[in-house]
Amino acid sequence: MTALFAVGVSQREACRSTNTSRASWNRWHKKASLSQPFHIVRSGRQPHALAADEQTAVLAICNSERFCNSAPRAIVATLLDEGHYLASASTFYRILRTHELTRERRAIASHPARVKPELVTTEPNELWSWDVTKLAGPAKWTWFSLYLVLDVFSRYIVGWEVATTESTAIAKALFREQGIGPGQLHIHADGGAMMKAKSLALLFADLGISKSHSRPHTSNDNPYSEAQFKTLKYRPEFPQFFASVRHARVFIADFVRWYNHEHRHSGLAFLTPADVHYGRAQDVLTKRNAAMQQVWVRYPRRFHPRGPAAYALVDAAYINRPSSDHPDAPNQHGTNQCLTNV
Repeated sequence: MTALFAVGVSQREACRSTNTSRASWNRWHKKASLSQPFHIVRSGRQPHALAADEQTAVLAICNSERFCNSAPRAIVATLLDEGHYLASASTFYRILRTHELTRERRAIASHPARVKPELVTTEPNELWSWDVTKLAGPAKWTWFSLYLVLDVFSRYIVGWEVATTESTAIAKALFREQGIGPGQLHIHADGGAMMKAKSLALLFADLGISKSHSRPHTSNDNPYSEAQFKTLKYRPEFPQFFASVRHARVFIADFVRWYNHEHRHSGLAFLTPADVHYGRAQDVLTKRNAAMQQVWVRYPRRFHPRGPAAYALVDAAYINRPSSDHPDAPNQHGTNQCLTNV
């Protein structure tokens, strides 16, 4: 590039002929014209470094009975108030790190990572999910608690209660009413204090129910209950607040009836939860698909040449679906039972 300038070629033409931008050339030229910056030789001792006896004095001060529980910055400030200066706070820290004296002195407990729950169900009354959500009351800071138990496979609401408080006794009464057979059911919930209460765990043990909990701060581990609460609170008739517990119970009773028997769930091939829960799904789907076939025969041009896609119910529902190489992952026939690894 310099040779081109020497024969009278302009910078623009020189950069164009060498396929170099003018900004790059100016940057390179500026760097070349600057002197090399001062740098520190890492291998040698710095001329202003503390001597060995000065470093020893810093260690003695830090380990003394007066300053053993003080931070280096506090030590430096205290000594300056008394008219003494040994080194800067950063030098104090550097010397302490060299002698491994800056580690955590407290015995901090370490908690192992919680194992991700992996659950699968292939029929109703095999895996339930439950949670509690708040409903706004008539006054500020007034809330009602909605307890809701959901069947994961059918999305059917099998039990609910509205109360003025959160209580393990209410949850225990709710599960006692369900008539659960021993060894039949697995119940999943989040990691709240009430969900992990010892009295509730003993009740589940008496009823022959296995249980699992979500990982801390992981709402995706209990997705079905969370999604159901969203469906509830996004309904157009959901009020801004409830005037009383009675008002809340009447509203939730109407919602549960609608949700179980009228709401067509997108995750259930647009069947109602009651159809799936009580074994009517295949009859409904057979009738629906037959109606579609009749329409295809009458108007074949309105559909794909292979015909309309048939409605079909999924074989299994999952909470954190296991990987395909998992030893307990369901096979293609969907015959595995509810499983958990927590």
